[in-house]
Amino acid sequence: MKTGKTNRWLIVLGTIIVQMGLGTIYTWSLFNQPLVEKFNWQLSSVAITFSITSFALAISTLFAGRLQDKWGIRRLIGSAGIILGIGLMLTSQISSLWMLYILAGAVVGFADGTAYITSLSNLIKWFPERKGLISGISVGAYGTGSLLFKYINGSLIQSAGVSQAFLYWGLIVMAMVVGGSFLVKEAKLEDSTHRAAETKQKEYTVKEMLKTKEAYMLFIIFFTACMSGLYLIGIVKDIGVSLAGLDVSTAANAVALVAIFNTCGRIILGALSDKVGRLKVVSGALLVTAAAVTVLSFTHLSYGTFFACVAGIAFCFGGNITIFPAIVADFFGLKNQSKNYGVIYQGFGFGALFGSFIAAALGGFVPTFTLIAVLNIISLIIAMILKAPGQGTAKREKQRNNNRELHGMRPNTRVS
Repeated sequence: MKTGKTNRWLIVLGTIIVQMGLGTIYTWSLFNQPLVEKFNWQLSSVAITFSITSFALAISTLFAGRLQDKWGIRRLIGSAGIILGIGLMLTSQISSLWMLYILAGAVVGFADGTAYITSLSNLIKWFPERKGLISGISVGAYGTGSLLFKYINGSLIQSAGVSQAFLYWGLIVMAMVVGGSFLVKEAKLEDSTHRAAETKQKEYTVKEMLKTKEAYMLFIIFFTACMSGLYLIGIVKDIGVSLAGLDVSTAANAVALVAIFNTCGRIILGALSDKVGRLKVVSGALLVTAAAVTVLSFTHLSYGTFFACVAGIAFCFGGNITIFPAIVADFFGLKNQSKNYGVIYQGFGFGALFGSFIAAALGGFVPTFTLIAVLNIISLIIAMILKAPGQGTAKREKQRNNNRELHGMRPNTRVS
């Protein structure tokens, strides 16, 4: 399929390559223990690195849209790929925790988030008629990168050692992101938003978006979805051992299960949202998540029950992560998609941090899961009543015009 002289599917291919390279940062847990053994650091101190990476990734999305306006999409993604690769390669030379936090945490996270949000938002602009499917393909590639590199990085650590593994990882990621950027082309607003123009959709700036109540309601839902999924991903093996009574090796299989179902949820629920409605899919995902964490909290877990709950939460988390970029585009327009979604995306960063903090404050899996279930029910109610800004006003205006016509009066042509 082509738009003018541009083959949109080449842009899809380039974005997939970029996203797969970016998604490799989710193999970080493989590096924790080898770093502990090499430098005699505490495991908890090393594990903080990924929290810093996730937070820097979220923060970067606030600035990525402005950088894209100045540099252009291809130059920005290529530059982010170079910085990401250099950050990982320099990590191979570190000898202190602070250098680990700065390079593998802040630098890698900021570069990763910059390329992630801009390449995803740009691809959605190229396919305004298939936002959910295209978002699913892009974000699914991000998840696939983490799944594939679980084996690649694991092999590099075993064969070359943890420091050299960082060097090779950085070279590979740099090649993928920079190489993929050459296939990416910036979507022009006039080429990608004809459907929005036909429906007179308002193109919100960040300032205008933040004046709507819908932006804050979306943030609450996204925060809940991210905290639920990210907390589970971080401690899934421990849940299997503590709550389901599984041995360590059997519980470790849940890590691969999470990656598989997370990726499947991104593709399947993203495409489904185009057909049945995005907020309906989000509502269903929140309901399944609430049910699954309730089962984990209050029932005796068998092998099958444990894995079913874990698979359900991972599947729904992947779907929600995918659908939200499309929801933001539906609600606030495509013109400022990178900037607007960057604001809502802060729910990811706060979700990554708050899950661990809440668990530490409440003192265990069961009370934490109980709170997560309550938050999912609250977010479910919000999702069920939420409508795009001005949609309710437009419907009321249409109904008033219908009533005026029934009484032989001219309809009101005022635009709400």
